[in-house]
Amino acid sequence: MGSDGSATSDVNTKAVARTPLHPGATLGVLGGGQLGRMFAHAATQMGYRVVVLDPAESGPAAEVASEHLCYGYDDAEGLKRLASMCDAVTTEFENVPADSLRFLQQHVPVSPTPEAVEIAQNRIREKTFFVNNQLPTNHFERIVDIADIENAWASMSGKAVIKTTQLGYDGKGQRVCSSADEARQAFESFGNVECVLEDFVAFDLEVSVVLARDSNGTVQTFPVVENSHQNGILDTCVVPARVSDVVSGKALAIACELATALDYVGVLAIEMFVAGDNILLNEIAPRPHNSGHYTLDATSYSQFDQQVLTLCGLPAATVELYQPAVMLNILGDLLLKESFDWSSIDSSQCHLHMYGKAEARVGRKMGHINFVGEDVDQLLEGVATLQMT
Repeated sequence: MGSDGSATSDVNTKAVARTPLHPGATLGVLGGGQLGRMFAHAATQMGYRVVVLDPAESGPAAEVASEHLCYGYDDAEGLKRLASMCDAVTTEFENVPADSLRFLQQHVPVSPTPEAVEIAQNRIREKTFFVNNQLPTNHFERIVDIADIENAWASMSGKAVIKTTQLGYDGKGQRVCSSADEARQAFESFGNVECVLEDFVAFDLEVSVVLARDSNGTVQTFPVVENSHQNGILDTCVVPARVSDVVSGKALAIACELATALDYVGVLAIEMFVAGDNILLNEIAPRPHNSGHYTLDATSYSQFDQQVLTLCGLPAATVELYQPAVMLNILGDLLLKESFDWSSIDSSQCHLHMYGKAEARVGRKMGHINFVGEDVDQLLEGVATLQMT
């Protein structure tokens, strides 16, 4: 890592084949949200015990895990207990302290590695990693002071997106700007924290690739997914993405190249912009991803099955798409509508997955529905009908 916090192409880790963990072993997961919940479902179904470390007294993952350790992610006592109880540890979100993963790595296998998570935690490190590894992405500039914006804006094409380098998600901590003045206002509204200014991409659509890379370095990819957002939050996913074979092939190839450059072990999600036949990397998530939830019902193995397999030192499974699918996020907005009726969800046409969250709130992900069938247009009609309830 450079003195400015940027990442280099060397992540200082090498995937090494190790003794596999078989059913009966105990797996730890940092994070108690819905991704941890679905990981626990997959792991326990395959015969593993699951210990969740999460500071909340209850939550989606704790509700289904074998045991819940209620500690902060940087709590030394909690991390020692987790290490003593588990045979391997993973994480369900990227903002867990990398130093906590480093501590755990001294005692048990950890995937993904602290180095990979650390890159994904910071947009400057992430973008710099792309550039250093000759992976396509849009032009960007680092903003540490409001005075940086003038020169940075001069290198943009007339429109740009300013984002906080850390902790932004679901559209938070970012704003599209059409002038340097707008960028300055946004920077101040974010609290003058370090930001990245990215040249705006007039993309045709956003796609993502979810993949699994095992400790032998073998990569198994899921089909390319087409993503649509509402208010910065993922709304629907269509799989396979309605793109050309050329675009699909490029997206899969870039995803594999990125995973290899990171020497990644685990499940990795890569978001990309499609502009014509060109692909530009947007960002990565070192974990299962919202856009991969369709895999619970439409593929031979889910992204969570792959997370279990790769964490346990087992080969990543070859994936087959059974049928096209459309995933719809269920936000609190839908559940809070006076017109919403659970009977409007036709269980013969779709698969419902709820996350066990106690309270519905606007913008909060409460669950998702997978519509699976041969005709994508018909699936999208079902989505639209439910959204209009």
